[in-house]
Amino acid sequence: MTDKLNRFWPLIASIAFAALLAVNAAQSAATQKEARPALPTNAPSAEQVFADAPDGVDPMVTGPVSAAFKQRQDAANCDSAVWPNIPMVCYPD
Repeated sequence: MTDKLNRFWPLIASIAFAALLAVNAAQSAATQKEARPALPTNAPSAEQVFADAPDGVDPMVTGPVSAAFKQRQDAANCDSAVWPNIPMVCYPD
């Protein structure tokens, strides 16, 4: 009897592992589709902050930045922003 059960343990373990992977993948997919937080409307515009730069200031950061800053830039769509409509979250603190 134990020989028959020993044959099925790898199968049971494989099914449990596959179920665990499926649950993890579903959770990851669900968290990626969450709504992006709204940007504050009372924040000063880049045009106001950089008034001495009539041609605009590029929000491209060339130094090291945190992962949180990169996520804020992605959430604000900084890659497609055009002067003077660049949110201040695109610039490092």
